[in-house]
Order: sequence, then structure tokens, then C-alpha cells
Amino acid sequence: MGHRFRCHIKDLRLLVWPACAMRKEVFCLDSRTRRLAYLGLLIALSVVLTRFASVRIALLGVEGIRIGFGGFPIIMAGVLYGPLAGAAVGAIADVVGFAMSPMGPYMPHFTLTSALTGALPALFISAARTKAGAPPSLGLLLGAITFGQTITSVLLVPYFLQSLFGMPWQVILPPRLISQAVSIPAYALLLHLLLRRVPGLAPRWETAAAARGPSDAGR
Repeated sequence: MGHRFRCHIKDLRLLVWPACAMRKEVFCLDSRTRRLAYLGLLIALSVVLTRFASVRIALLGVEGIRIGFGGFPIIMAGVLYGPLAGAAVGAIADVVGFAMSPMGPYMPHFTLTSALTGALPALFISAARTKAGAPPSLGLLLGAITFGQTITSVLLVPYFLQSLFGMPWQVILPPRLISQAVSIPAYALLLHLLLRRVPGLAPRWETAAAARGPSDAGR
């Protein structure tokens, strides 16, 4: 009974987080099916955290302020699997989340900002890294997430709310600044701990680029 329980716990850990190099013989990260399953899990987690586990405040009939951790799985997808994966997870999570729990009319502008939430930190890390395959430092994660969230949550989303619905900047910007002042360090610290605590875990797109070598990467 105890052996079966330990096996179930091990299987649960493998499902919750991508397997590291030590477990590669059990759970292959190179499998496209496995990778899609992980991205689907991050999409579902983002939808739940954004739509059902966040504080959502309506202004003028639409969602004007959102306080929560729904952006974390999107950023995680980008850091682990690359900018395209992060953008796909962000866009799909926004569309699915709106279909399940809408607040106001659908606007593709916010799907774009959700996609950029996953893509921009990954692009920042890719441009700043000098050592491929190793987990990014806490400072690099903090800089990457600050870069992405500043463009999306602090600049683009308030701009779209103001231009599309006439919401005044002085109403929607201060709560977003306060929210990001808390969530950005929390995102960076949590992602840093996960990357450091799971041995062998590295962004798969960087590992693949390192395996191809400099000559292939420049093609």
C-alpha cells in the first residue's frame, strides 16, 4: 500500500512539472505530445487563476482592473518553451477564459497583450543570456518579467481601455502599478525557485539551440 502511494505521488510530480534530465528515461521532454500536454496544463492553470481566482473589478461595464496571478503560467510557458509557446499559451488562455467567464465584449487587443505577456520575457532572456542551457538568474528573471509586464499590463492594457472605452488613465493606472509592484517580484522569485529546485530543468528552446551548435543556430 505504501509503495503504491509513493508511486502515485511520483506520478503526480511528473504531471505537475516537466521532468528533469534525471527522469528523462521515465518522462521524455523531447516528445511533442508531452510538451503540448504541459502547455495545455499551463493554459488551464492560467484560465483558472485569471478568471476564477483573481479580483476582477468592472469599470464602465468592462473589466478595468484585475489583481491575481493568472499571468504566471503564461510567463512560465515562455521562459521554459520559448517566445512562440508563451505567445500561444497567452492567446489561447485569454480566448478560452473569455468564453468561460466574460466581462464585457470580446476585444482582440487584450488577446494580443496576453500573447505578449508570454513572449516578451522569453525574448528578453534570449537577448540577454550569454550561457545557454543554464537556469536564468533571479536578476535576469526580474528584469525580463518587469520588461514584459511594463509593456503589457502598465502601458498597453490601460491604453486600450482608454482608447476603446474612454476610461481615464488616472483611474486605471494606479491600481495596476500597485498590483505589478507586488506580482513582478513574486513571479520572478517563484519562477527562480522552481528552476533552481528542479535539477536539470532548463528552458527547452535554449537547450535545443545549444545542442545544434553555433553554426546551426546562425542559419
